[in-house]
Amino acid sequence: MEASLDPTMLTQQPLKKKGGLRTMPFIIANEAFERVASFGLLPNMTRYLMGGYHMDVATGTYVLSIWSAATNFLPTVGAFISDSYLGRYRTIIVGCVTSLLGMILLWLTAMIPQAQPPPCEALSKSCKSSSPAQLAFLFASFALMSIGAGGIRPCSLAFGADQWDKDGNPKNKNVLQSFFNWYYASATTSVLLGMTVIVFIQDHFGWKIGFGVPVVLQFMSGLFFLLASSFYIKTKPNKSLFTGFAQVSVAAFRNRHIDLPKSKEGCYHYIKGSNIIVPTDMLRCLNKACVIRNKEKDVKTDGSATDPWSLCTVEQVEELKAVLKVLPIWSTGIMIAVNISQQTFPFLQASSMDRHITSNFQIPAGSFGMFTVITLIIWIAVYDRLIIPQLAKLTGKPYGIGLKYRMGIGLALSCMAMAVSAIVEGMRRKTAIRQGFADNPKGVLDMSAMWLIPQHCITGLAEAFNAIGQTEFYYSQFPRSMSSIATSLFGLGMGFGSLLVGVIVKIVDDATKGEGKESWVSSNLNKGHYDYYYWILTTLSVLNFLYFLVCSWAYGPCEGERTKVDQSEGDDEGMKEEEPCLENKSVDSA
Repeated sequence: MEASLDPTMLTQQPLKKKGGLRTMPFIIANEAFERVASFGLLPNMTRYLMGGYHMDVATGTYVLSIWSAATNFLPTVGAFISDSYLGRYRTIIVGCVTSLLGMILLWLTAMIPQAQPPPCEALSKSCKSSSPAQLAFLFASFALMSIGAGGIRPCSLAFGADQWDKDGNPKNKNVLQSFFNWYYASATTSVLLGMTVIVFIQDHFGWKIGFGVPVVLQFMSGLFFLLASSFYIKTKPNKSLFTGFAQVSVAAFRNRHIDLPKSKEGCYHYIKGSNIIVPTDMLRCLNKACVIRNKEKDVKTDGSATDPWSLCTVEQVEELKAVLKVLPIWSTGIMIAVNISQQTFPFLQASSMDRHITSNFQIPAGSFGMFTVITLIIWIAVYDRLIIPQLAKLTGKPYGIGLKYRMGIGLALSCMAMAVSAIVEGMRRKTAIRQGFADNPKGVLDMSAMWLIPQHCITGLAEAFNAIGQTEFYYSQFPRSMSSIATSLFGLGMGFGSLLVGVIVKIVDDATKGEGKESWVSSNLNKGHYDYYYWILTTLSVLNFLYFLVCSWAYGPCEGERTKVDQSEGDDEGMKEEEPCLENKSVDSA
């Protein structure tokens, strides 16, 4: 007997619900494994470049700063590609595959003897330099890993939030907040594991296994993500904000000769139902991009602009204004990013000091950065659970301390951290010379490496105040349509900071070496003057703090501005057809 399927019965079958709690472990595991793998490679990379590729300290620092800068810059590019073309799901997959290929290439540099120059004694002048092919192989691995991070990191958090983006469920807000907490907890824990476990493996089992483990972890990262592919909510890409910024700039330039209307209502182009129907008075020249000159010619029947490069919406104009307004304060975060990005010199300092906790165990030189992370975690917990409730009662503000105050405190602490670093390095250098290690940078001093912990702890506090304060500041000041941009601005600043590290080291190296003089950032840190380098960073940090005070004063009040914009009235108003906005003036546009 033959049975046939009734199409109506098929349509009545309940569809499988997608998204929700079951997708969270896979998304969080994807990000966690990727961070353990990538952050575990960075602390010891200075030693690998100096030992395997015979680079001096200045060159190695420059290479790593370029790599770190690319890793922080490319997430902005990844966010643009994700939002405009591929969507978050595909972008994450591309990122996973690219990162895996990069880590495999890096692992092969340790596995294939021909991938490195012949080994030689450290600081020997007879060391053979790396060939262009060997460097190209190494740099290709760095480039692929940076591209991969650019695909994963900007999309992972937003993709997880997409799984709870369902209308009509009042529980979503609390669940989403819980997801954010778990996400950041796993991300921070992953960095800590990378700085400890992966570094320990590299120190005790060598580069072949030390680089092989991240390959396995990155493979697991992509595998876990793909396992739940059929359960994900996959949102389609939307129009890019960057395109909107370009359209506003072009439209404002084309309309530069027109006069702004005296009557605001009905004169500006906005989407029906939008909360933002009138532009603000800040940067009024941009308001010309959304002025309707002739409604019949400029606006289609569906309410959209006939030419989006000549007429933009009020919302587009305000989005660009929001970015331009925060740029000065954003630029003050670049210097603290320089201080946070110091990886090479603290590693060399720790390598030359007694790192033993007990007679049988010593902290790996590349793991001292964990004190920064641990301080950050502890402070966030204490501040969130104990300090904020008390400060909220005293100040009446939900944040406890204002966002700009928090950023300023972070900058001040960063100045202190660099000053402490300079003082400790001065002590370490004098001890090295006194103990006869002036010509032996590999010698271990009779000085505890625990002297380095205070500078790492202060850096962790500075990051807790400034980095988190920056992110909340951008998020509070931007319209809701720009939340993704708000959360990526800090990473962009870190990219500029990483790039500036290489520039500063290069300038210091070129300015202080030559004519028989030892560079301040010499490969022999006992003959160099790393303490002077830290004093330079301290001076720059103090100047940056003063610059922040000026920018903060010029910015004006910030708390609650976003709320005012988002809650402005006008939800039920559409395109008005009253009086002509430009009083029938005939104006030529450029």
